Amino acid sequence: MIKLPGLIDPHVHLREPGATHKEDWRTGTQAGLAGGFTMLLAMPNTSPPILDESSFNLSALAAQKKSCIDFGIFVGAGKSNAITAANLAPSAAGLKMYLDQTYGPLRLDSMIAWHEHIRNWPQNYPIAVHAERRTLGAILLVSILNNKPIHICHVARREEILLIKAAKEKGVKVTCEVAPHHMFLTEKDIPEEEPGMGEVRPRLASKQDQDALWENLDVIDCFASDHAPHTLSEKTSEEPPPGFPGMETSLFLFLTAVADRRLSIEYLIQRMEKNPRKIFNLPNQSETWIEIDPDVEREIRASDMFSRCGWTPFEGWKVKGELKKVVLRGETAYEDGAVLAEPGAGRNIRWLSKSI
Repeated sequence: MIKLPGLIDPHVHLREPGATHKEDWRTGTQAGLAGGFTMLLAMPNTSPPILDESSFNLSALAAQKKSCIDFGIFVGAGKSNAITAANLAPSAAGLKMYLDQTYGPLRLDSMIAWHEHIRNWPQNYPIAVHAERRTLGAILLVSILNNKPIHICHVARREEILLIKAAKEKGVKVTCEVAPHHMFLTEKDIPEEEPGMGEVRPRLASKQDQDALWENLDVIDCFASDHAPHTLSEKTSEEPPPGFPGMETSLFLFLTAVADRRLSIEYLIQRMEKNPRKIFNLPNQSETWIEIDPDVEREIRASDMFSRCGWTPFEGWKVKGELKKVVLRGETAYEDGAVLAEPGAGRNIRWLSKSI
């Protein structure tokens, strides 16, 4: 048995409000517990999207009532809410900017809008960006012009990880995350008979792209599940939405990589707890840990999962590691496959920060 700190997932879509048939704060945070997470940061592309105080409070109230783990909520960068968003910075997990293909209404095409958001966002609060390929280069320039650090979400391609590496070597204030589906799946894994099951943004890339992520592990600051649940009927429809569920499989895919000597357990703790806490300025969780039996080999099955969406792209995969217990602030929140934490046990990380 090994004991690790409670893990942090800095990139989660919980679908509440607006699409709770896919997931809500209760089922999503139960899934988080089953994946070893004691804290998550939720994205703003809900319905309505989180763009102002009213929509932010709508999401925060649902989280306060239902979340089983600690949480933060991003505010979204819209076309005309740069000042409004900046005023919410002390309450938010950070600012989320969508600059490339995404699911929802928050995509920003105007570089003037990018500049306004980054210029007005307070200096010591996180900015997370969905930016791919050339867009990544452009937003790096805007961040440099404003002397603001940025965090690049779900890096998937060779050109992107090498650009970030070069930027870091020049002293640019940039961090990045990689999702497990880009580390363990490629475009070859998209089912021919149901291509919608492989729809995700950024798209699954080539084996060369995947190899580049593994070859540049030192450039990756953290792992994030990008948990983005949709139902099976939606994924097999004529217009399948992009996204995979991920919180319940991330840790075990990476523990398997540890068993295969592709990673060390120290590297895993750094990318799934220490660095996310530092990048997003998150509070410590006292008396919080997880216990894992690393030697158990088991099969991933959606039927065993808490996520409401009811499927996983890793169905049938053999992985190492079984989560035995999660303790949150001295209370057992999960044990032997059962969620024991009550909805509402989780705390808002910004309120938690103020109480320390």
